[in-house]
Amino acid sequence: MADEKKQIYHERQKLQFCLLHALNNLFQEKDAFTRNKLDEIAEKLVLEDPYKGNWTPLSAIFKPHHNSLTGNYDVNVLVVAVEGKGKKVIWHDRRNKASSIDLDESESKLTGIVLNVPVKRYGGIWKSRHWVSLRKINGVWYNLDSDFESPYSFKSIQDLRGFLDDAINGGTEVLLVKDDD
Repeated sequence: MADEKKQIYHERQKLQFCLLHALNNLFQEKDAFTRNKLDEIAEKLVLEDPYKGNWTPLSAIFKPHHNSLTGNYDVNVLVVAVEGKGKKVIWHDRRNKASSIDLDESESKLTGIVLNVPVKRYGGIWKSRHWVSLRKINGVWYNLDSDFESPYSFKSIQDLRGFLDDAINGGTEVLLVKDDD
């Protein structure tokens, strides 16, 4: 088991770059994405937006799809990034339980699951969201949360389904990353 964990790529959290870490963890590659690449995607989304908002002095930092200093990328950046890898994002209907997700689907069809988790810090004063990747590697599902010291393996599919159901009930958005067939 220890050897298995050494083979699993796991980036740790820095600033608000959880989407960057989640994507690299999902694709199991150090530079599957870089800060520059995600910034480029975010900037391109702004340029292509026909409903650009009004510029303010804060617009230099708080951009529509990310914070230029700390990261904090939105779902639009995730979708474009994943599509650039030949994959697609399918938003899981939160009215359905995790039992509606085919977790036994081959790793070549279901690349993984990305969660957007609501987070409260500093006694609930600061509310934000955190990106987390789940992926099946060598037949075992792992939580590759960049806030974790190391990947966490789920003991069974039922354990993963319970985790996902609890996450959904807590307001987490579940996105499936699949092959774009």
